[in-house]
Amino acid sequence: MKILVVNGSPMEKSRTRGITRLAKELLEEKGAEVTFFDLGTEKLPLFPGDEENDQNESLQKLKKEADTADAFFIASPEYHNGMSGALKNALDFLGGSHFKHKPAAIAAASGGSKGGINALNNMRIVLRGLYALVLPDQFVSDPYCYDDEYNLVDREAVGRLEDMATLLVTLSKKSAAITNEQVL
Repeated sequence: MKILVVNGSPMEKSRTRGITRLAKELLEEKGAEVTFFDLGTEKLPLFPGDEENDQNESLQKLKKEADTADAFFIASPEYHNGMSGALKNALDFLGGSHFKHKPAAIAAASGGSKGGINALNNMRIVLRGLYALVLPDQFVSDPYCYDDEYNLVDREAVGRLEDMATLLVTLSKKSAAITNEQVL
């Protein structure tokens, strides 16, 4: 089972990356093969609505990883009550064929106390439009949950993230089994 973890923050230093790094570790501990796509280091062109950028290496990598993924873990900071523009742009390059019948876990890093919910709602709507099976559970963290290196260290937050990783792995296995039965 292969899970694509996407860091939706375009920032060099970000709490969102702290979420996705830990999610990657937790998913690997649970036996998943994890690939990581970081919008802070993989620079995508702006989505033009045509095939103009098909030769972009980062875009080719994103599409390949999404094609072969059985599930997704996607995280974003909350910018102006929504997901980051970098993440929305990346999702615009993908389509229903990348997400259909595949579970997706969503997470957000809040810039302040109890933010992040609007970014999660925004991601849920867009991923539903791409036919992803977005988990009902979701994760949001406040700034106090991190150390100075942007690592997620709050014990309660880490526990919630671990629960989501377990759920994503479990549902990914069940979804793959159902999809394989339908193909036969």
